[in-house]
Amino acid sequence: MPIDYARSLTSEQRSLRSDRHLGFALAFVAGAANAGAFLAVNVYTSHMTGVVSSMADHIALGQVTLVVSGLGAVLSFLLGAMASALMISFAKRHRLRSSYALPLLLEAVLLLVFGMLGARLETVQGLFVPMTVMLLCFMMGLQNAVISNISGAAVRTTHLTGVITDLGIELGRLLYWNRRRGPPVERVVADRRKLCLLYTSPSPRD
Repeated sequence: MPIDYARSLTSEQRSLRSDRHLGFALAFVAGAANAGAFLAVNVYTSHMTGVVSSMADHIALGQVTLVVSGLGAVLSFLLGAMASALMISFAKRHRLRSSYALPLLLEAVLLLVFGMLGARLETVQGLFVPMTVMLLCFMMGLQNAVISNISGAAVRTTHLTGVITDLGIELGRLLYWNRRRGPPVERVVADRRKLCLLYTSPSPRD
Protein backbone atom coordinates (compact mmCIF):
# COMPACT_ATOMS: atom_id res chain seq x y z
CA MET A 1 0.00 0.00 0.00
CA PRO A 2 1.31 3.51 -0.84
CA ILE A 3 0.49 4.81 2.67
CA ASP A 4 2.46 1.98 4.29
CA TYR A 5 5.42 2.67 1.99
CA ALA A 6 5.31 6.39 2.85
CA ARG A 7 5.20 5.58 6.56
CA SER A 8 8.21 3.29 6.20
CA LEU A 9 10.21 6.22 4.80
CA THR A 10 9.38 8.54 7.69
CA SER A 11 9.14 6.06 10.56
CA GLU A 12 11.49 6.01 13.55
CA GLN A 13 12.16 2.33 12.81
CA ARG A 14 14.73 2.48 10.00
CA SER A 15 16.15 -0.03 7.52
CA LEU A 16 18.84 0.29 4.86
CA ARG A 17 16.13 0.05 2.19
CA SER A 18 14.04 2.88 3.63
CA ASP A 19 17.12 5.09 4.12
CA ARG A 20 18.20 4.44 0.54
CA HIS A 21 14.77 5.13 -0.95
CA LEU A 22 14.33 8.32 1.05
CA GLY A 23 17.84 9.40 0.01
CA PHE A 24 16.92 8.90 -3.66
CA ALA A 25 13.69 10.89 -3.26
CA LEU A 26 15.26 13.79 -1.38
CA ALA A 27 18.25 13.94 -3.73
CA PHE A 28 15.82 14.22 -6.64
CA VAL A 29 13.89 16.99 -4.90
CA ALA A 30 17.09 18.87 -4.01
CA GLY A 31 18.39 18.63 -7.56
CA ALA A 32 15.10 19.87 -9.01
CA ALA A 33 14.84 22.73 -6.51
CA ASN A 34 18.48 23.67 -7.09
CA ALA A 35 17.96 23.77 -10.86
CA GLY A 36 14.75 25.76 -10.43
CA ALA A 37 16.51 28.28 -8.23
CA PHE A 38 19.33 28.70 -10.72
CA LEU A 39 16.89 29.28 -13.56
CA ALA A 40 14.88 31.75 -11.45
CA VAL A 41 17.59 33.80 -9.72
CA ASN A 42 20.90 32.40 -11.02
CA VAL A 43 21.83 31.00 -7.57
CA TYR A 44 22.45 27.43 -6.39
CA THR A 45 20.53 27.49 -3.12
CA SER A 46 22.07 24.29 -1.72
CA HIS A 47 25.64 25.48 -2.28
CA MET A 48 26.45 27.10 1.07
CA THR A 49 30.19 26.58 0.57
CA GLY A 50 30.06 28.62 -2.61
CA VAL A 51 27.88 31.29 -1.00
CA VAL A 52 30.32 31.76 1.89
CA SER A 53 33.29 31.81 -0.51
CA SER A 54 31.53 34.46 -2.59
CA MET A 55 30.86 36.49 0.56
CA ALA A 56 34.60 36.54 1.28
CA ASP A 57 35.25 37.82 -2.25
CA HIS A 58 32.59 40.48 -1.90
CA ILE A 59 34.02 41.61 1.44
CA ALA A 60 37.44 42.01 -0.16
CA LEU A 61 35.88 44.05 -2.99
CA GLY A 62 33.79 46.17 -0.62
CA GLN A 63 30.48 44.97 -2.10
CA VAL A 64 28.44 45.21 1.09
CA THR A 65 25.04 44.59 -0.50
CA LEU A 66 26.17 41.27 -1.97
CA VAL A 67 27.72 40.27 1.36
CA VAL A 68 24.41 40.89 3.14
CA SER A 69 22.56 38.95 0.42
CA GLY A 70 24.86 35.97 0.96
CA LEU A 71 24.35 36.25 4.70
CA GLY A 72 20.59 36.14 4.16
CA ALA A 73 20.93 32.92 2.15
CA VAL A 74 23.14 31.27 4.80
CA LEU A 75 20.81 32.31 7.64
CA SER A 76 17.81 30.93 5.74
CA PHE A 77 19.59 27.58 5.29
CA LEU A 78 20.50 27.60 9.00
CA LEU A 79 16.92 28.38 10.04
CA GLY A 80 15.66 25.53 7.87
CA ALA A 81 17.99 23.07 9.60
CA MET A 82 16.93 24.42 12.99
CA ALA A 83 13.23 24.10 12.11
CA SER A 84 13.79 20.51 10.98
CA ALA A 85 15.58 19.63 14.22
CA LEU A 86 12.79 21.20 16.30
CA MET A 87 10.05 19.28 14.49
CA ILE A 88 11.89 15.97 14.62
CA SER A 89 12.62 16.44 18.33
CA PHE A 90 8.95 17.28 18.96
CA ALA A 91 7.81 14.16 17.10
CA LYS A 92 10.23 11.93 19.00
CA ARG A 93 9.34 13.42 22.39
CA HIS A 94 5.65 12.86 21.72
CA ARG A 95 6.28 9.40 20.25
CA LEU A 96 4.60 10.19 16.93
CA ARG A 97 4.51 7.26 14.53
CA SER A 98 6.29 9.11 11.71
CA SER A 99 9.04 11.14 13.34
CA TYR A 100 10.28 12.70 10.11
CA ALA A 101 6.93 13.43 8.46
CA LEU A 102 6.51 17.00 9.78
CA PRO A 103 9.57 18.60 8.13
CA LEU A 104 8.90 16.68 4.90
CA LEU A 105 5.30 17.91 4.92
CA LEU A 106 6.49 21.47 5.46
CA GLU A 107 8.95 21.09 2.59
CA ALA A 108 6.17 19.85 0.31
CA VAL A 109 4.04 22.91 1.19
CA LEU A 110 6.96 25.27 0.55
CA LEU A 111 7.67 23.59 -2.80
CA LEU A 112 4.04 24.19 -3.71
CA VAL A 113 4.38 27.86 -2.71
CA PHE A 114 7.54 28.15 -4.81
CA GLY A 115 5.86 26.51 -7.79
CA MET A 116 2.84 28.80 -7.62
CA LEU A 117 4.49 32.09 -6.62
CA GLY A 118 8.14 31.67 -7.65
CA ALA A 119 8.08 34.43 -10.28
CA ARG A 120 6.36 36.90 -7.94
CA LEU A 121 8.60 36.08 -4.97
CA GLU A 122 11.63 37.03 -7.06
CA THR A 123 10.63 40.69 -6.84
CA VAL A 124 9.99 40.62 -3.06
CA GLN A 125 13.04 41.56 -1.02
CA GLY A 126 13.57 40.07 2.42
CA LEU A 127 16.82 40.62 4.32
CA PHE A 128 18.27 42.23 1.14
CA VAL A 129 17.86 39.01 -0.84
CA PRO A 130 14.91 37.83 -3.00
CA MET A 131 12.37 35.80 -1.08
CA THR A 132 12.78 33.05 -3.68
CA VAL A 133 16.37 32.52 -2.55
CA MET A 134 15.44 32.64 1.14
CA LEU A 135 12.58 30.19 0.65
CA LEU A 136 14.69 27.68 -1.28
CA CYS A 137 17.66 27.98 1.08
CA PHE A 138 15.29 27.35 4.00
CA MET A 139 13.97 24.26 2.22
CA MET A 140 17.47 22.95 1.50
CA GLY A 141 18.47 23.38 5.16
CA LEU A 142 15.24 21.70 6.25
CA GLN A 143 15.79 18.73 3.94
CA ASN A 144 19.49 18.33 4.67
CA ALA A 145 18.79 18.17 8.40
CA VAL A 146 16.12 15.50 7.85
CA ILE A 147 18.37 13.10 5.96
CA SER A 148 21.30 13.86 8.28
CA ASN A 149 19.16 12.91 11.30
CA ILE A 150 17.84 9.79 9.63
CA SER A 151 21.18 8.49 8.36
CA GLY A 152 23.27 9.52 11.38
CA ALA A 153 24.97 12.19 9.25
CA ALA A 154 26.05 9.56 6.70
CA VAL A 155 24.16 11.17 3.83
CA ARG A 156 23.40 14.77 2.92
CA THR A 157 21.27 15.17 -0.18
CA THR A 158 22.17 18.79 -0.93
CA HIS A 159 25.93 18.47 -1.48
CA LEU A 160 28.53 16.06 -2.77
CA THR A 161 31.69 17.06 -0.90
CA GLY A 162 30.90 15.31 2.37
CA VAL A 163 29.38 12.29 0.64
CA ILE A 164 32.44 11.72 -1.58
CA THR A 165 34.81 12.28 1.37
CA ASP A 166 32.98 9.73 3.52
CA LEU A 167 32.83 7.33 0.58
CA GLY A 168 36.61 7.62 0.13
CA ILE A 169 37.22 6.98 3.83
CA GLU A 170 35.10 3.84 3.88
CA LEU A 171 36.65 2.54 0.63
CA GLY A 172 40.11 3.10 2.11
CA ARG A 173 39.13 1.12 5.19
CA LEU A 174 37.65 -1.60 3.00
CA LEU A 175 40.91 -1.98 1.05
CA TYR A 176 43.17 -1.86 4.12
CA TRP A 177 45.07 -5.09 4.72
CA ASN A 178 44.93 -6.09 8.38
CA ARG A 179 48.20 -7.99 8.96
CA ARG A 180 47.92 -10.84 11.41
CA ARG A 181 51.52 -10.60 12.62
CA GLY A 182 52.77 -8.11 15.17
CA PRO A 183 51.17 -6.76 18.35
CA PRO A 184 47.40 -7.13 18.71
CA VAL A 185 45.71 -3.95 17.57
CA GLU A 186 42.18 -2.99 16.66
CA ARG A 187 41.32 -4.17 13.15
CA VAL A 188 40.49 -1.59 10.48
CA VAL A 189 37.00 -2.44 9.28
CA ALA A 190 34.82 -0.54 6.84
CA ASP A 191 31.23 0.27 7.75
CA ARG A 192 29.66 -1.72 4.92
CA ARG A 193 26.14 -0.50 5.68
CA LYS A 194 27.27 3.11 5.47
CA LEU A 195 29.29 2.36 2.33
CA CYS A 196 26.26 0.82 0.65
CA LEU A 197 24.10 3.78 1.64
CA LEU A 198 26.64 6.33 0.38
CA TYR A 199 27.18 4.45 -2.89
CA THR A 200 23.48 4.17 -3.71
CA SER A 201 22.30 7.62 -2.55
CA PRO A 202 23.23 10.20 -5.22
CA SER A 203 23.31 13.90 -4.43
CA PRO A 204 22.80 16.93 -6.65
CA ARG A 205 25.57 19.32 -7.60
CA ASP A 206 27.02 21.44 -4.79
